Amino acid sequence: MSDTSVQDSVEVLVKEKLDQLVSFAKNEVSLTEVWGKQFDLGLAWVHFPEEAGGLGVDPKYQLLINETLRKEGISYQNRVANILGIGMGAPTIVEYGTPEQIKKYLRPMFTAEEIWCQMFSEPGSGSDLASLSTKAVDDGDGYIVNGQKVWTTLGHLAKYGLLVTRTDPEVPKHRGLTFFIVDMESEGVEVRPLRQITGEAEFNEIYFTDVKIPKENMLGELGDGWRVSLTVLMNERVAIGGNVRERGSGAPGHLIQLWKERQLEDPVIKDRLIQLWIEQESVRLTNMRATELREKGTPGPEGSTSKLYEAEINKASYEFGMELLGNDGLLFPRGYELTQPDLNFDNETFGFTDTQSLFLRSRANSIEGGTSEIMRNIIAERVLGLPSEPKLDKDKAWKDIPRS
Repeated sequence: MSDTSVQDSVEVLVKEKLDQLVSFAKNEVSLTEVWGKQFDLGLAWVHFPEEAGGLGVDPKYQLLINETLRKEGISYQNRVANILGIGMGAPTIVEYGTPEQIKKYLRPMFTAEEIWCQMFSEPGSGSDLASLSTKAVDDGDGYIVNGQKVWTTLGHLAKYGLLVTRTDPEVPKHRGLTFFIVDMESEGVEVRPLRQITGEAEFNEIYFTDVKIPKENMLGELGDGWRVSLTVLMNERVAIGGNVRERGSGAPGHLIQLWKERQLEDPVIKDRLIQLWIEQESVRLTNMRATELREKGTPGPEGSTSKLYEAEINKASYEFGMELLGNDGLLFPRGYELTQPDLNFDNETFGFTDTQSLFLRSRANSIEGGTSEIMRNIIAERVLGLPSEPKLDKDKAWKDIPRS
């Protein structure tokens, strides 16, 4: 059979399954049931294997699925509400997980019945993730974990978490790490809110005190934690910066709305608005093309490019939005009362809606998921082939590296 015939047959199959999903969604069923049906039809991640919510076909068909869901008014808010699971955890579990782990975790992850979080950064280990000190000790039938993680998004809602720990302090820092899936309801796990500049505590700090993790919760092999972590990080950058948004949504749509509401006519301001729109649209189209071309497996360093530019243009857009507000930008209408986000699947604008909050929150875009400086380093070294920064502790045992 020719390549064209194969592509045609795959497209027919995907469309048939889409018709089934749309028909099912028109019944009086919950979003959870719709997303469960989507998973069972293989339309959750089409490039995943069939037993993992996919069809084992080219990921470009996911664009067709998402566009159809958008046109039919079928929510895919699960991908936003559970971004750390669906965007980062799922591809990592498919690559390194056992059949039992794939069967157990992926479906309730996609239906957002089980929210996931990621626990990498520590008070003394941010950009230098491999220097982390959270310890996991083998006690025979499992591992006992002690340590602290910070900047854990939605940790207060999570059922499961992606956790990287140190299991061997006698070897260089990159080689002594092991990766686990941790039940956030385990005894000894404490979640504390971290209040942000917006007043909200979207992030959390997590304390582990003698937490028992079964050996079957190890993801990958013992000492393979760095490689697994890189897979999570690459997918994180794609999830944050590679999201293909609907045209005119997000920051561009928000600026246009502000322009209309305030009845502005200044041609200089209008020119700046159009320039920001063009740049945002360029990012959107680039992400669309990258999604179509992305092959199965771990994303490459190109995700860092999208993540970097998305962060910087997002900050510039909301800075401009504050200029459009004028003196009203000095006000903060929602107040600074401590709140924590919950899951409202009926709200397609999950998150902040006022310009002031969006401006403050956008400052985190160039920090979370890897700072813009780290993204530039990755692009320089892995894309442009420039020399890497000196690593003086590369061959030292972790226990011999000075720490503050």
